[in-house]
Amino acid sequence: MNDGLQIPASLLPQDGRFGSGPSKIRTDQMAALDEGSTSLMGTSHRKPPVRRLVASIRDGLRSFLRVPDGYEIALGNGGASAFWDIACACLIDHRAAFGSYGSFSAKFAMEAENAPFLDSPVLFSSQPGTYRLPDLTDGVDAYCWAHNETSTGVSAPVSRIGGSARQGALILVDGTSAAGALPVDIAQTDAYYFSPQKAFGSDGGLWFAVLSPEAIERAYSIETSARQEAKDRWIPAFLSLTSALENSRKEQTLNTPAVATLILMENQIRWLNDHGGLDWATSRCEESARTLYDWAERSDYASPFVTDQDARSHSVVTIDLDPSVDAATVVSRLTDNGIVDTSGYRKLGRNQLRIGVFPSVDPKDVQALTRCVDYVVSRI
Repeated sequence: MNDGLQIPASLLPQDGRFGSGPSKIRTDQMAALDEGSTSLMGTSHRKPPVRRLVASIRDGLRSFLRVPDGYEIALGNGGASAFWDIACACLIDHRAAFGSYGSFSAKFAMEAENAPFLDSPVLFSSQPGTYRLPDLTDGVDAYCWAHNETSTGVSAPVSRIGGSARQGALILVDGTSAAGALPVDIAQTDAYYFSPQKAFGSDGGLWFAVLSPEAIERAYSIETSARQEAKDRWIPAFLSLTSALENSRKEQTLNTPAVATLILMENQIRWLNDHGGLDWATSRCEESARTLYDWAERSDYASPFVTDQDARSHSVVTIDLDPSVDAATVVSRLTDNGIVDTSGYRKLGRNQLRIGVFPSVDPKDVQALTRCVDYVVSRI
């Protein structure tokens, strides 16, 4: 219920969008969408105009993420959740080990648990607000975790598990809310995959994966065996990683993509690269995140949810509020004043704010947000 609380215009951010995904889409991206409405929208994704768009995205990502030689960028329909199923079908041979420390890292592990052709995964779990990487484990051929746990605002290291190379095991890292916002060395992974609705300021419904030569070889081996030896592993065309890769090499997807999503992403990647690439993007996100953490630590009613400073995300920031301050009321009053998407993750169930600080978010707007929260709390 709106009680008429108005935040002075002098305190308000220029742009009040702080979503953790879908995230803020810049005005210039929307203009690019309008410009592409006649030349790209409503045309075949297998024709040159859209294929050139896909080629620009893949080339831009290769530069932005500093993709090592030999690695390839694949894309397909369905988002990162679809890639979990693709990984189960085409990258995990028998058994995987998972770091599970939030809603999204746990969901991938659940997919592997439910895959009838895989052995039960080995889980390495920790409480929300912390992270847990998998240990070297006998009989495991893939190690999996999330670079950033969107539900809790925890970031985890991306580095090969010691001894995993001797096992011939792959490293599969979910970069959905990290790619473009957090530093990463792609060479430490075999599949670094993500959806574009976070740092890349686009809509969902697509997945992108940066694949090592070992991951590509594994996919071809598993899919060939599934076909030739009639193994108890069904790999439908939609989940075939080799099919996605072969289509990506042609600058297209197996199924018709949302062309608008491609237009938004292509514009964002060019914007990021034009401003200095990954170093610029991660520094910008760090500045915004530091503003929030420093503010919370100075506050008498707020505190960072993640206590380990090294594990605090610079893309999705979670701030606990004192029980005397109802977060839902704060979020409601902010929303009434045009400041949106600051709610905590619903399943976590904490009295907290969750704030996306992806590259499109101006650090000055984050500073303004802290002033607005202080103003609201002082008056409710």
